[in-house]
Amino acid sequence: MPFESRDDWESTADRLLLAVRPYATPRRALINLPGSRPSWSGPRSDGLEGYARTFLLAAFRVAGANGHDPHGHLARYAEGLIAGTENPVNDIELTPAAPESWPLMADVRQAVVESASIALALRLTRPWLWDTLDEHTRARAVDWLLPALAPSPVDNNWWLFGLTVAGFLQDIGIETDRARATIDRSLARIEEWHLGDGWYSDGPHRAFDHYNAWALHFYPVLHAHLAGDETLLARYGPRLRAQLEAETRMFDANGAPMPYGRSLTYRFAAAAAPWLGALTGHTPLTPGATRRLASGTLRYFLDRGAVGADGLLTLGWHGPYDPVIQGYSGPASPYWAAKGFLGLLLPAGHPAWTDPEEPLPAETRDAVTTLGPPNMLIQSTAADGLVRLHNHGSNHVGPGEDPGYARFAYSTRTGPTHDSPDNHFALRIDGAWTQRGPAGPLPGGRGWAASAHTPAPGIRVASATAAHGRAELRAHLVTGAPEGTPVRQTGWACDDRVTAQLHPLHGYTGARELATGSTLAAPRTRTAALDGRTTAGDTLFVALASLTAEPDPAPVSTLADVRITGHTIEVTWRDGSTAELRLGH
Repeated sequence: MPFESRDDWESTADRLLLAVRPYATPRRALINLPGSRPSWSGPRSDGLEGYARTFLLAAFRVAGANGHDPHGHLARYAEGLIAGTENPVNDIELTPAAPESWPLMADVRQAVVESASIALALRLTRPWLWDTLDEHTRARAVDWLLPALAPSPVDNNWWLFGLTVAGFLQDIGIETDRARATIDRSLARIEEWHLGDGWYSDGPHRAFDHYNAWALHFYPVLHAHLAGDETLLARYGPRLRAQLEAETRMFDANGAPMPYGRSLTYRFAAAAAPWLGALTGHTPLTPGATRRLASGTLRYFLDRGAVGADGLLTLGWHGPYDPVIQGYSGPASPYWAAKGFLGLLLPAGHPAWTDPEEPLPAETRDAVTTLGPPNMLIQSTAADGLVRLHNHGSNHVGPGEDPGYARFAYSTRTGPTHDSPDNHFALRIDGAWTQRGPAGPLPGGRGWAASAHTPAPGIRVASATAAHGRAELRAHLVTGAPEGTPVRQTGWACDDRVTAQLHPLHGYTGARELATGSTLAAPRTRTAALDGRTTAGDTLFVALASLTAEPDPAPVSTLADVRITGHTIEVTWRDGSTAELRLGH
């Protein structure tokens, strides 16, 4: 499906909006999309989510056209605003007594999230919607929005939802002192999580996600832009630019963004950050590269079944895929992909719409990029346009391992498994394979990164990954494990569209292949595994790995010469460049 112009984006937005209309309640306050999997917030919240997230899409569509609204989108959302705020309720179920009322934020926390999309949509469309409402309707809408100005009930990116509501209230001159205080408090909270180079942790822990750019940057930068606040924009704009330096390297040549972290079902919301950079001027991308990235991402998902035969976005990645769905996700959750249409705020004559598309970083040359604050490596190869992310610093994991955070590697052509873990190093203790758990960064070097975790009491695993071209060196130093403890290293989970290799170099005694079921990228996968056992004292395990879409790749063992001395690993890559990894204490 071609996306060669701004008109193509407008048409796509219209198709998505028209497809949800049959699922609106009679007065348009809720959009109850079909699906057998409601969120944990209940059906009323899910209906509000359907309204709020599609309203944001309509706002980008109409505001970007300077109010031109040939399909009458805004009239429907105005009617829904009137009905939804007429008599808000404190229950989460749909009841005959209040069939269209919105839930109160005090009772349904998810309403805080949706209030941000509603407030931003109202801010963008103010001349054509808000300013046409009667005073009573506006007062009821404000009453419903005001609780969002309280401190966030969740200590992570949720602080930015109150900021977004406050920005709208500032614009319309209501509760301006309280709104200002909310903005200041919200920005002060996320400031504690900014670790440099545009990277925020999503809360007071090392949680780094694919949505760092289009969530934690999106709201402060867009607020500063809409408010005309040059002081704020001077602070947050350069951070967005720095984030985009890394973010744009995490897109495959085929348009796929890197699937790591949670909330993957928002899909082409990943395009929001590049568009925001173009909108504000804080971007390292040329206009043509911006459109190449954004249009490529939209194409990627629409060409792979993200929209069903009924025209609705599905819960999943390509098409429906339950394992990537969180408990907070309901049938309308995927419509936060609306953020990816932010580019419609750019006028038709903007160079991002008119300049020729230009190649993405993954298409131009092989590269290994070190991301300092999150302690990750981005590895891309121009021959196939494939991108890999090596994770030695994101550890948003609790008692149960989260596949979206805890794996050592992710790629744009594969997905994490949900049964036997891919890209994992584990010890077998008490009859079960260990999980990775929170990983602490260790000092690395040029082209390599390292981390350590404690898979069981008294046992420490120090791990390192070096990358060059398509080759990876993976090393793990196990300390404190009883002699003879089984270990297992797994590689990439893939199907026939890509080739994965895993070659033992040191410490391993056997190799096999595991059937690893479906991933977000393939219905059936297989994963190579290496087996070994610990010896007395510290035990070092080293392997070479590769993932490529090139036909008939040479064995990965031919891509590097490796020398091991104690806990030091010296690598000479095929082109003569070198790396030295040290895993001592």
